Amino acid sequence: MEFSIKAALPEKLKTDCLILARFADGEAGPQLASVDTASAGLLGKLIKRDLDDKAGSLLALPTLPGIAADRVLIVSLGKHAELTDKTLRTALTAVGKWLASSKAKNAAFGATDLVAGGLELPTALRTATVLLADACYRFEALRSKPDDKPAGPARFEYLLQGKSDAATRTAVEQGAAIAAGQALARDLGNLPANYCTPSVLSDTAKSLAHEYKLKVQVFDREGIEELGMGSFLAVAQGTREEPRFIVLEYKGGKAKAAPVVLVGKGITFDSGGISLKPGEGMDEMKFDMCGAASVLGTFRAVAKMGLPINLVGLIPATENLPSGTAVKPGDVVTSLSGQTIEILNTDAEGRLILCDALTYAERFKPAAVVDIATLTGACIIALGHHTSGLLANDDALAAELLTAGQKSGDRAWQLPLFDEYQEQLKSNFADMANIGGRPAGTITAACFLSRYAKAYKWAHLDIAGTAWKSGGEKGATGRPVPLLTEFLLARTTG
Repeated sequence: MEFSIKAALPEKLKTDCLILARFADGEAGPQLASVDTASAGLLGKLIKRDLDDKAGSLLALPTLPGIAADRVLIVSLGKHAELTDKTLRTALTAVGKWLASSKAKNAAFGATDLVAGGLELPTALRTATVLLADACYRFEALRSKPDDKPAGPARFEYLLQGKSDAATRTAVEQGAAIAAGQALARDLGNLPANYCTPSVLSDTAKSLAHEYKLKVQVFDREGIEELGMGSFLAVAQGTREEPRFIVLEYKGGKAKAAPVVLVGKGITFDSGGISLKPGEGMDEMKFDMCGAASVLGTFRAVAKMGLPINLVGLIPATENLPSGTAVKPGDVVTSLSGQTIEILNTDAEGRLILCDALTYAERFKPAAVVDIATLTGACIIALGHHTSGLLANDDALAAELLTAGQKSGDRAWQLPLFDEYQEQLKSNFADMANIGGRPAGTITAACFLSRYAKAYKWAHLDIAGTAWKSGGEKGATGRPVPLLTEFLLARTTG
């Protein structure tokens, strides 16, 4: 979907679908009023008769006298006083889903009326672009006969009464970049493990590097061994699929400016290893690389926006499978940091690959490090599927991420990282165990990682409940690409 801004009278614009926003109270916005006048008041009568006041309610009109557009779609924003970011997102998502199932090849949105509701236009346009593109996303790569029906309009225009300025144009460009990054993360997450291997993740990183002139380095099994990543290799020793350690660098900031480092968990399939998972639902363990996918998606978004920031991406990628060579419960391994780990449960493997990547991150002398991982089922029990878990060793960094989550609609919630929880990781045979028992599983997982992140400001995002959906809407969500890009955007403007 291509997005652009156009100055035009809505009633005279020839388009497959004209979309107008309407508040349940007060006077109609100028664009809605203009179309109502052109229809000799018919639009207003139909709205009063058929459109519900609730935000996100829709009224689709296949034709409207006096209007050049083939279709007109009215979306309710609720009442002025009740307009929030949440109600705006509800309304825009409803529009996106309607467009995704329509036959409209192009569409136009009367954006001026959003300003009439007191919204800042650039913010509204960026939000709209991300949500509309995401609602029209479709994964068809593996079907023998892909659906030939378009997934929403190919072209989308925002109508303004006057000419656009630099702020509105930048907002739309940023929204399109974030949407592209989220789509990449969804594509990678939706690929099954026989298609999305560690090598495919590394090839994707190389493609991004080629397209956007990034620096990329990929270590194979031998290279990972030479680095001394014994914890990472322990997870990889049970599979024939070659592991990869991916290092991606974007240099958009000042030469000597400390980079932000993103570390993404890249378990392309997680059987649990010797500590085998139940068979039911195991197919969804192809999504265990969504942390890695979100790092790659964020790099695409940042590179497309050309943000003035230095960014490093670290992705340890492997499968976790049981075999005669697989790591066993009770084995002790030595991490890159030199610390030893007693592996009590091979299904707690994400932290074992992340800890070596976190140690590797020290060499970049980072301004901050954020790791992203589908790490614990306990996070789903604690927060469900709406909110990602956040833990950090720096309150200011945590506050940045929480604010970015609120602003992007990709929310996180902070959990404590008190020293008392570290006691659960005690081992009789090594420096630490890789699990801390059932209580506070998300927190003790983060406690484990924190032992490898003492040299810098660090935050951990547990996306086990938000990276994908199950059931009828099964598929990757592309989260937390919106949160991460908002976080990085704020660092370039704040």
